Amino acid sequence: DRAPASVDDYFSFFSCSAPKVAPVNVSGGGGARGELVITWEPVPEEQQSGEEFGYLVAFRPLGSSTWIKTVLASADVSRYVYRNDSVAPLSQFEATVGVYNSMGEGPFSRIVKVLSAEEEPSAAPSRVWAHSVSASEVEVYWEPVPPRSSTEKIIGYEV
Repeated sequence: DRAPASVDDYFSFFSCSAPKVAPVNVSGGGGARGELVITWEPVPEEQQSGEEFGYLVAFRPLGSSTWIKTVLASADVSRYVYRNDSVAPLSQFEATVGVYNSMGEGPFSRIVKVLSAEEEPSAAPSRVWAHSVSASEVEVYWEPVPPRSSTEKIIGYEV
């Protein structure tokens, strides 16, 4: 160990420790087919407690005992996207996000449930027709797309 050489060095030397604050508001969802998106609020710089701050993201399918882990070596990230074609639409996962710096690992967030991306619609609407209401307005009608499976849920249409 070395002794601090100045007052500034003293505070820098003794204030560095493993982080003590976990990320908050961990959640997720969305993304494209085959993706699991995990998001969180970044830990403020004054709570990072040292150099080389980053995040540890861990997740697992609901009911599994094995965590999938990754290291994100940046203090500025607040989102992780896991891509795997074998991830079924709307699969349930458990996720947690931890922190680390050059002095060691800090705490992990509470474990939250996150859903993988929804399935893209299997077809376009049928029997589409329009009716002119005025010179600047048109009403558009269509038959809704029937769900192909129990995981497919139409939440909107783009005209």
